[in-house]
Amino acid sequence: MGDAPFDPIPSDTAVRAVEVSVDAAPAGGTTGVLVTSDGDVPAAIGADRDELARWGFTGRAGQSLARPSVGADVVAVGAGPAERLDTAAVRDAAAHHARAVARDTIVTVSLAGTEGLDLGDVASAVVEGVLLGRYRYDQLRTEPATVPVTGIVLVTDGDAAEALAGARRGLVLARAALVSRDLANTPAGYLTAPDLADVAVRLGAANGLEVEVFDKAALTEMGCGGILGVNAGSVVEPRLVKLTYRGGEGHLAFVGKGITYDSGGISLKPSNAMHAAMKMDMSGAGAALAALSVLKDLGVGTTVTAYLACTDNMPSGSATKLGDVLTTRSGRTIEVVNTDAEGRLVMADAIALAVEDGVDAIVDIATLTGAALAALGTARAALLGNDDALAAQVESASAATDERVWRLPLEHRYRPQLDSDVADIKNLGGEFAGAITAALFLAEWAGDVSWAHLDIAGTMKSDTDDAVWTKGATGFGARLLAELAGAFTVPVA
Repeated sequence: MGDAPFDPIPSDTAVRAVEVSVDAAPAGGTTGVLVTSDGDVPAAIGADRDELARWGFTGRAGQSLARPSVGADVVAVGAGPAERLDTAAVRDAAAHHARAVARDTIVTVSLAGTEGLDLGDVASAVVEGVLLGRYRYDQLRTEPATVPVTGIVLVTDGDAAEALAGARRGLVLARAALVSRDLANTPAGYLTAPDLADVAVRLGAANGLEVEVFDKAALTEMGCGGILGVNAGSVVEPRLVKLTYRGGEGHLAFVGKGITYDSGGISLKPSNAMHAAMKMDMSGAGAALAALSVLKDLGVGTTVTAYLACTDNMPSGSATKLGDVLTTRSGRTIEVVNTDAEGRLVMADAIALAVEDGVDAIVDIATLTGAALAALGTARAALLGNDDALAAQVESASAATDERVWRLPLEHRYRPQLDSDVADIKNLGGEFAGAITAALFLAEWAGDVSWAHLDIAGTMKSDTDDAVWTKGATGFGARLLAELAGAFTVPVA
């Protein structure tokens, strides 16, 4: 670290420096070769399936076996059943290989055996997998142990230009995910709301985005009582950041929850492992910001605006109290019955601003409820919304990136749980279906605008290295949102 200023997004620079290339044959070093659990074994392995089995290698996803071969070292990388080999399986296998050769700065992967898949998509998936699998957050270590990836070589006798174009797309998508991970992994003391706004200004300037930053005085003038209410107990000012990418036809909005640290406020969280992870409560804003930062490089043809609602949530003598009523940007009032249900308060103001701007559709992303984690675990984010066509576009982007979602019903029969005796609505429903009642709350501010909601509370972090996920923040949603923007079509009423 030395005397250099702290950089909250080192991956932005690191990924930009990675070189990708395509070759018809390995040029020395170690080459990863995908081997499915059935079917033919690629000739480069230099062994048949029976011999691999004697070494305990079956081709199961996640396995790897180093085999010194003639002219080059080969690592057999398990890819699972041949009938299930798709870009997601390729991406995961590339991640496993990158970790198996953890000391290599140049990672080489053969595309043999993937001929039935789109070459560009496979090349993109390999590059994403290598970089996602090798990621480590060691920005605050005095002696980082991670060996950075400086180059990725794809071995194929297919169309080199097609493979290279796919590889370069993979670099861009990986950069979005890793920048999002950087932000979520950064401790709250290093990334306050003003700091996050500064990162947005930096990324905006570098990537052709229009950036507006609204401070506490501006938010007060704008009547953003949701953000200000959550911020009331803090000594650090809030920020609302608006970034716009001018891509042309259609206007898509992303709304990101940017709670840089969530203590729970007066409804203080217990001091447990989840509380310690609350530096990641800005993962939604991080994903939206990271996605916006790559739209120019992806050549997205839609105009996209991100609204990042940023503050911490702290207890103090000035903090919002249970029973207080907040007046939001839309003029609607909220009774606060739990200060730990704060994400929806800041997002109410941000969604209202998106609606005012006349966008065609809104997709919000937030680490919103423990109920989503309880319902779906850590493998899928909850998807809810008021428009089937928009939800289908989110599901399509999810399938393309393997950032998995599962749609839950926006069950309006639960809406009375949010009724308040003293205000227009209260910020918490009943004991059950918390992910749905939280979405119903947000739906009030989206109104008739096409809207989808991603609750990423369960997918925000991984406790272990698992395929493309590495221990710590996952950056979930950054690639999904970028993919969604690239394929977006205005939903037809």
